[in-house]
Amino acid sequence: MQAFLKGAAKPQKEKVTAGLSTEKKAKPVPWVEKYRPKCVDDVAFQEEAVAVLKKSLEGADLPNLLFYGPPGTGKTSTILAAARELFGPELYRQRVLELNASDERGIQVVREKVKKFAKLTVAGTRTDGKHCPPFKIIILDEADSMTGAAQAALRRTMEKESRTTRFCLICNYVSRIIEPLTSRCSKFRFKPLGNQIQEKRLLEICKKEDLKYTKEGIAALVRVSEGDLRKAITFLQSAARLNLDKEITEGVIVELAGVVPAKLIDNQLQICYKGTFEKLQVAVKNMADEGYAATQILSQLHEAVIEEDLSDKQKSAITEKMAEVDKCLADGADEYLQILSLCSVIMQQSSHSN
Repeated sequence: MQAFLKGAAKPQKEKVTAGLSTEKKAKPVPWVEKYRPKCVDDVAFQEEAVAVLKKSLEGADLPNLLFYGPPGTGKTSTILAAARELFGPELYRQRVLELNASDERGIQVVREKVKKFAKLTVAGTRTDGKHCPPFKIIILDEADSMTGAAQAALRRTMEKESRTTRFCLICNYVSRIIEPLTSRCSKFRFKPLGNQIQEKRLLEICKKEDLKYTKEGIAALVRVSEGDLRKAITFLQSAARLNLDKEITEGVIVELAGVVPAKLIDNQLQICYKGTFEKLQVAVKNMADEGYAATQILSQLHEAVIEEDLSDKQKSAITEKMAEVDKCLADGADEYLQILSLCSVIMQQSSHSN
């Protein structure tokens, strides 16, 4: 009787586990991950890096790589997509070691984790019968945050294990990578994505997610992201979640991104040109009270001043002051006083032309 009961209980367990697995499958994923390129062909705009990786997918050898450029331009996505295509889903975990800045990456980690993984010999063939390269890949994301000693320790490992391991260093600032490492890698600069390319990718996502949008909304999204597709997709998802049944408009994007409305910037400049210092104080105070970041005001004022009808001498005096203000803000100076100081210089310079 007990044996019969035990046997009867088994199918229920299977049902429970099956239910759990379906729940896991339905887990929502951030759109940045959901629409990350799955293969090298999906990578937008970075022709040189894609061309080299395509050759290695066709059987050519892969050099050590150094990807650098602004955030959100596809550096990590490109190498991960290439690694998945090279090794297939079965061998990917065995053949790829990815270390990020969130992992501790001092000299000890290079000596232990990286060296240990680099020394392992490669084994295994792809089950789908495709060509599998005879090497492993170590991806060091945000390599510019590695210590000088760790970078120096890495150069010897790069040479010694060149038979079985390829390195891909990813960073924002190539100047922070030591010369001996850069000379051992093929360097690829990832450019900020063009407006049309960003727009195309965002419209594809809107279509797949069945979103309502206006042309102005998408244009604002491209403008505020400044060539960073990851930022653009994140803003798009936030806007979609906030306005479930409404259109994604320019106003929604501006509000989400924390960008200062163009009207406020224009108003500020008009006060600088034609108003009094008392009015200027009130306008700057109101802007600060609204909670806009001083760095954001500074960058938008810079764009506006460059396009204004002022002489080169006036523009150079104003932008020089902007550089000083930017440095002071980075050092933790009072935001209200710094923006007021900048606006007073704009007022002073514009009065020379009147």
